[in-house]
Amino acid sequence: MENAILAFEDFTEGRVFPLGPRRMTREEIVAFAGEFDPQPMHTDEEAGRASLLGGLAASGWHTNAAAMRMMFDSYVGRSTSQGSPGIDELRWKRPVLAGDTLSGRSTVLTSRPLKSRPGLGVVRFLNEIENQRGELVCRSEFSIIFAMRDADTGAARCG
Repeated sequence: MENAILAFEDFTEGRVFPLGPRRMTREEIVAFAGEFDPQPMHTDEEAGRASLLGGLAASGWHTNAAAMRMMFDSYVGRSTSQGSPGIDELRWKRPVLAGDTLSGRSTVLTSRPLKSRPGLGVVRFLNEIENQRGELVCRSEFSIIFAMRDADTGAARCG
């Protein structure tokens, strides 16, 4: 069952998908920041240490991108995902520093069929990402749309 394609029906309330682990290296933190968020605390170790973050820290957007990759590896990549209508809440709780290892869980909060699109359903998730010390670094709530099993929606499987 582990390699089975996950459809809407598989995302039952309370189901938990493990995420990670993923190590955040200095090189990827600087590369991501250089491209997308070149604030000094994300690109320079000395500036990071002098900031309230206490060291070279990943951009929050990088942390969320890493969480997305962990979600893809855990369940999205073997599902009927059709994309997301958006993020309802995103909180960066602690800095993610170079060398931190992230892991966590994605928990199904609710799921419901879409009345406007037969054969599709929307699933609401809670992501909780922690560092290697078990400290919460990122929390988010969001939805993903999935095709139903054997539904004729013309929807292609993700991945």
